[in-house]
Amino acid sequence: MEWKRLNGSSLKLPIKQAVEETIIAEQEKGNRIKLFIGTDSQVFGRYTDFATVIVFLREKKGGFMFVHHKSDPRLYAIKERMLLEVAKSIQVAYDLCDVLTTYNVEMEVHADINTDPHFKSNIALSEAMGYILGMGFAFKAKPHAFASSTCADRIIH
Repeated sequence: MEWKRLNGSSLKLPIKQAVEETIIAEQEKGNRIKLFIGTDSQVFGRYTDFATVIVFLREKKGGFMFVHHKSDPRLYAIKERMLLEVAKSIQVAYDLCDVLTTYNVEMEVHADINTDPHFKSNIALSEAMGYILGMGFAFKAKPHAFASSTCADRIIH
């Protein structure tokens, strides 16, 4: 899985190691950071593009993110696609758990699922929320899920 910086440069290290080194560097600068992980998807013809982001937010000092973009030659029903987005985010969150615990960094998983029942994505809200909370992660959905609905969305549009 290839991860990049927002400027398009590839991370030279595996994502877990890159995140750990980034946390260490930020903490050495005196920055308190929090991580937000989210995934968004978009259908293009007969392909579905997925973008997963790890957003590093510095307390009162801005932030930056690492991104992963993948095109899948499949089409998914809306509920399946929403739950796949959540699964991708949870996998990244799970892989980073021990690093975040070691360095006392808080994390939230953001789902690009609308809490308003008038939107199609809402069909997956209860399952997604149960999945994320069941894994022990803090959870946010739209309109508070900026990692997925704004940051990851920016990568695929």
